[in-house]
Amino acid sequence: MNSQTRPFKVLGVQQIAIGGPDKKRMQRLWVDMLGLMITGNFTSERENVDEDILAIGDGAHKVEVDLMQPLDPDKKPAVHTTPLNHIGLWIDDLPKAVAWLTARGVRFAPGGIRKGAAGYDICFLHPKANDQFPIAGEGVLIELVQAPPEVIAALG
Repeated sequence: MNSQTRPFKVLGVQQIAIGGPDKKRMQRLWVDMLGLMITGNFTSERENVDEDILAIGDGAHKVEVDLMQPLDPDKKPAVHTTPLNHIGLWIDDLPKAVAWLTARGVRFAPGGIRKGAAGYDICFLHPKANDQFPIAGEGVLIELVQAPPEVIAALG
């Protein structure tokens, strides 16, 4: 495999995460006005988040819209200080993607591959580059999400 052969594919958008001080205010637009359904909730002390998981579409075409507010607005991470908190991308082979990208200078946020709020394996590309890892999200936090077999089959 030459250095330009990518051993993974980005299949599509998995989620859009929106942060704010009060998720009830965000629900007025996303649920009451736009008609998205709340499909789940996720709370994590470690990630300082109380989030509602909404959905657009079904099956492989489903995109999550996560409405996130901090459990404590004075603690980190401050999920509410960036209104568009992060975008999540479906990846067909997350471990291969992480290894390949890391070897080429892409900076990942601490935490490694782990289970995310929706139950899929996830990790994050750091929004800021550094000397060791000169490629990053240029201000945008990007979540890479392991696609389940049905999404790989539909979008791959």
